Amino acid sequence: MTFVPVIPEPYTHVLAEFESLDPLLSALRLDSSRLKCTSIAVSRKWLALGSSGGGLNLIQKDGWKHRLFLSHREGAISQVACCSHDDDYVAVATSQGLVVVWELNQERRGKPERIYVSSEHKGRKVTALCWDTAILRVFVGDHMGKVSAIKLNTSKQAKAPATFVMFPVQTITTVDSCVVQLDYMDGRLLISSLTRSFLCDTEREKFWKIGNKERDGEYGACFFPGRGSAGQQPLIYCARPGSRMWEVNFDGEVISTHQFKKLLSSPPLPVITLRSEPQYDHTVGSSQSLSFPKLLHLSEHCVLTWTERGIYIFIPQNVQVLLWSEVKDIQEVAVCKNELFCLHLSGKISHLSLLSVERCVERLLRRGLWNLAAHTCCLFQNSVIAGRGRKSLTVDKLEHMKSQLDLTTCSDLISQLEELILKFEPLDSDCSSRRSSISSHESFSILDSGIYRIISSRRGSQSDEDSCSLHSQTLSEDERLKEFASHQEEDQADQCCSSHGNEVTFETDKNETFLPFGIPLSFRSPSPLVSLQAVKESVSSFVRKTTEKIGTLHTSPDLKARQEPRGDDQLCEDDVSSVTCPKEEDTEEKEEVTSQPPEEDKFQELKIATAEAMTKLQDPLVLFEPKSLRMVLREWLSQLEKTFAMEDFSGISDTGNSSMTLNEDVVLFDESKNGILDEDNEKEKKDSLDNEETVAQKACESVNSQREPLDDFFRVCSPCSIANGLREDLAELTTLCLELNALNSEIKSTDGHVDNTLQQCSPEILACQFLKKYFFLLDLKRAKESIKLSYTNSPCVWDTFIEGLKEMASSNPTYMEMEEGDLPTRLKLVDDSVPFDSPLLIAYATRLYEKFGESALRSLIKFYPSISPSDVMQLCYHHPAQFLAYLDSLVKSRPEDQRASFLESLLQRESLRLDWLHLAVSHDAPPSTSTVDDEGNPRPHSHLFSWGYSQLILHLIKLPADFTTKEKMTDICRSRGFWPGYLTLCLELERRREAFANIVYLNDMSLMEGDNGWTPETVEEWKLLLHLVQNKSTKPVPQKSSNGNFSDGPTPINVENVALLLAKAMGPDRAWSVLQECGLTLELSERFTRICDILRIAEKRQRALIQSMLEKCDRFLWSQQA
Repeated sequence: MTFVPVIPEPYTHVLAEFESLDPLLSALRLDSSRLKCTSIAVSRKWLALGSSGGGLNLIQKDGWKHRLFLSHREGAISQVACCSHDDDYVAVATSQGLVVVWELNQERRGKPERIYVSSEHKGRKVTALCWDTAILRVFVGDHMGKVSAIKLNTSKQAKAPATFVMFPVQTITTVDSCVVQLDYMDGRLLISSLTRSFLCDTEREKFWKIGNKERDGEYGACFFPGRGSAGQQPLIYCARPGSRMWEVNFDGEVISTHQFKKLLSSPPLPVITLRSEPQYDHTVGSSQSLSFPKLLHLSEHCVLTWTERGIYIFIPQNVQVLLWSEVKDIQEVAVCKNELFCLHLSGKISHLSLLSVERCVERLLRRGLWNLAAHTCCLFQNSVIAGRGRKSLTVDKLEHMKSQLDLTTCSDLISQLEELILKFEPLDSDCSSRRSSISSHESFSILDSGIYRIISSRRGSQSDEDSCSLHSQTLSEDERLKEFASHQEEDQADQCCSSHGNEVTFETDKNETFLPFGIPLSFRSPSPLVSLQAVKESVSSFVRKTTEKIGTLHTSPDLKARQEPRGDDQLCEDDVSSVTCPKEEDTEEKEEVTSQPPEEDKFQELKIATAEAMTKLQDPLVLFEPKSLRMVLREWLSQLEKTFAMEDFSGISDTGNSSMTLNEDVVLFDESKNGILDEDNEKEKKDSLDNEETVAQKACESVNSQREPLDDFFRVCSPCSIANGLREDLAELTTLCLELNALNSEIKSTDGHVDNTLQQCSPEILACQFLKKYFFLLDLKRAKESIKLSYTNSPCVWDTFIEGLKEMASSNPTYMEMEEGDLPTRLKLVDDSVPFDSPLLIAYATRLYEKFGESALRSLIKFYPSISPSDVMQLCYHHPAQFLAYLDSLVKSRPEDQRASFLESLLQRESLRLDWLHLAVSHDAPPSTSTVDDEGNPRPHSHLFSWGYSQLILHLIKLPADFTTKEKMTDICRSRGFWPGYLTLCLELERRREAFANIVYLNDMSLMEGDNGWTPETVEEWKLLLHLVQNKSTKPVPQKSSNGNFSDGPTPINVENVALLLAKAMGPDRAWSVLQECGLTLELSERFTRICDILRIAEKRQRALIQSMLEKCDRFLWSQQA
């Protein structure tokens, strides 16, 4: 990766595109050359898209799911306007000049209805629509300069103030030229024409011309709201030639002229998009003298405009250019808060957001787009360092982001990030002084979890704040967490959380969970319960070691006095443990009394067995020999089962009382050993079970007694504290056991030899039991992939895995909040709260699917690739038709030219291609009896039938594959009667004779015509085709066409039609000789003779024309030489 250039100026904002609306346009059928989007509008609730076919699509912005379609027979939609103060009304202008006002009736859940149709501008082109901001009134302007108002009287409207518009429709004024833009605010209408701007007081019936100088061209104007709290009146900004703006007061008087020409000489800022990496060119251009066709108020202090080159955002009151970016071919822009919806000349739509640089990077991090986030940080590092972005983009976040980058491909980017991190300084300059003040009065130690444990020297003066009152701190943090959750992410600024008393002040990311301690933890912070558990473990370890040390000393009054604060600390421990695992109180008390931790005895043998197993795995003779590898894993598994037997942990609670979450319970590793001889894995599963010997009855009973209590619940919480190093090794070996199907352990019998315990149950049941017992040790990502690969046809194993994930996610507040709300609400909740790379995401998806069915399945497209098609295939294992709907929608969400390559990337296993093809031709397809006759041949015209997934089938067929796979695909298409795909495969496999035979059965001449037709290439193929047609049954059998009529079908294949095609391809004379050789001249009619004569005349004239052109060219060339 090349070095990322740094933008020199500290730009604070950027335009970002986080999602593509191409799938939406594709679903609405607005991406074709025949039908495309012509106008756009946006409100708080709706995105309105007008089409060239006269349809208006209203899509709910929350989830892009709920849709209304309003049809108009009056022509294409030229303008759309949504009512800003009532989302239930929308106005539409058609190409015929009619204005239709709709009431959507969403509150009453009724059907949308037209409440008024205005013909005031019929025969003219409506160029502007604008709603009143207080009452239900629409202003309309056309290309002749006429401006009218439509006043609506509905049951929802309150009594309106008296205005000069007394009738439902009345002309307000007629200006001197085309109306470019209309805007309305506080009783005043702003009209911008080709020559000047006008201000109209609709209550007092007064008009003003703004300024004295005219202009010539499309220049916009807009209101700029004032600050109500400061008593400021709204302002008006009018575009002027040469990149200028007039600033006008609310009475129409020009206050000043702002010049942006020189300011626009800076290079454009890149748009942050997922499609490509942002590029920046330092070259300073010349001053831009632009005309701004429209002005739109954006956010609080900004005005937006655009040209054919790009988008420009100004802060006019400060005469500043906030940014400008190159976005080509914009036809129209609609804005809502900080969102921009750009309609391009091609009919495509871009969804952009105006965000601060730090907010943009935060969004990229939440989506797991590490490369793009790092690229953006390096590009805007001046803004990140100098601005308030440091409050949210902490060093911990940057370090975590750097750790996610690939060293081989992103070395330059990593080096730039390291330089950026070095430039960061602590935001709070008092941190060091506060630490020094703490250390001067008190001693402290840093625990394993990073907590500062303060030991006060002021023995008799400790208050609740000074004595580590976890309970009071937790309550205060919970109150702040509730207050924080009530704010929306986009509308609120970054919040900072400060601690009290002796705690260290720090800044947190507003999307991170608030913790009851005032110290910065790692970037992706766990939930409070996990943090409390970490504190409990570290504090209890400290107390245990301290108690052990004190037990060896002689007691003294001084020592007794020093033990008092530790009693308070012990109360803190009890409070923490009561939050996480209530039943562990007795266990903790016992641990504190004993002089030696019991975990060391319990895990001593397991540590030895684990170390031996890890050492053996380093031996290539073991690692690359599946049988030896499974033997090592089974030996280790027997020790694991002994260690974690239930009788050793009788006081441990089940999952109902466990609230541990993912980050502390499960360690995720890279898939270093995930691909160990997968081919041998499948083959040796059965062999490993068949070759094992049965053990003594006593050993079986011992193992079974250990397993019986574990069948009813999951161990998603570690039954005791495990060191990090041991936990990593346990997770690696446990996951390998699942991947290699080494689930039945080896146990030593009484006589000392090793026997294999052959479980009297299927591998699926063994896998389910294994998942339940050791779920807390598994690498969840590798376990999921292993289950999909090894237990594809055993849904019980997948269901067990999902149940474990649900148990693990059940402690998350987001999981509880998903009980209520519709599908878009729950999807937004998951999108905002669950990281894209979290293994628990599939658990949330399963819950949505169980509640909403196929509609939820289609919405999972937005979570790709975190949720892959193989995940969805397991999710709806019993409903394959729903998986097809998801797969088809996923493929169609990509641009047309990328669908084939994208589908190929989804086919990780070659067998999936055949499985998906078989599914696609079996669902939403015509019955095979209507496409294939009793002899297995095509029925006439059966290739014209409609197939629900024809595009998906053709994509699968056209992907590159080996010869055997292509033959299998050909057999599938033939058996189901999908003849378009069958003929395509015959062409690839060079089975032309077979293809011609089936084309004759299909009886459609169009299959042999056109650029993609099956035209014979040699004389032998022509003779073969004529022979097949001649041998076809001459008995007339009427066949219905695709639309049900007998007479309107395609041109049939007979001797005369094939002979005409032959004459067009080879010429009449050669065609006649071929027909004579086949003995078919007697079957031709006079029509064939006439057409051949016409072809001869056309061929003769064509030769004469070519000869004439060649002679003229020859004369011209000779004249040039002379």
